[in-house]
Amino acid sequence: MPFRYFVKHLLMPPGILLLLLVLAWWFRRSRPRLAGVCFALGAGGFWLMSLPVAVQWGAKALEREPPLAREEWATLAQRADAIIVLGAGRERGDLAWGADQPTGVALERERYAARLAKASGLPILTSGGLHYGTPPSEARLMADSLRDDFGVTVRWQEERSRTTWENAQFSAEVLLPEGVKRVVVVTQAWHMPRAVWSFQKAGFEVVAAPMGFLGVDNARPLAGWIPEFKSVWQSGMLLNEAAGQIGYSLFYR
Repeated sequence: MPFRYFVKHLLMPPGILLLLLVLAWWFRRSRPRLAGVCFALGAGGFWLMSLPVAVQWGAKALEREPPLAREEWATLAQRADAIIVLGAGRERGDLAWGADQPTGVALERERYAARLAKASGLPILTSGGLHYGTPPSEARLMADSLRDDFGVTVRWQEERSRTTWENAQFSAEVLLPEGVKRVVVVTQAWHMPRAVWSFQKAGFEVVAAPMGFLGVDNARPLAGWIPEFKSVWQSGMLLNEAAGQIGYSLFYR
């Protein structure tokens, strides 16, 4: 895991962009033209990642599943047997809580899943394993938060997965033996196509419940052409997702 983590973050932005800037400095005297190219790519990449309008455009390309209409929430039990909420990491040792907590992204997913569960009466499975082997699992953190923060009791917890593919495979091991084949999958809109594909490959009939759409009007001054730090983080998530979709199409057929 540490080696894969290192390689992934070195080859994906912003790691690769920082590497290009380091190479630009390294070759500034011996190979000035190459240094110029590396600097332009590195600095230009950071600039693009910092633009809200770039986030908007990138998200539009990834967000291919439409949102559920509000009037569909109450009738979900006619189309599915359970709701699956995918993990999204954790905040380590938050001093205010005295323990690990779900990330803001995970809380967004929980909130939406809680609304759907209350409207439809469907039971929930939380899916997410250990963070580099450190308990509790993401599934447990989300289950506790859903109970304490949103008043929803989780029926199942899938605590082994580390990837979207494993979310689907290990959730299938929990649910399919119980006759649960039709599921509502809750995750970010930009992540939903890969999630739907993975759960269908695992043998589920999937109702997509995307949320957290980024491919909408960014509502920023000058239409989002002013750099913004938050956009760097959002661009990183979108680029990671694009790489994930390509990787899954190659390795999970």
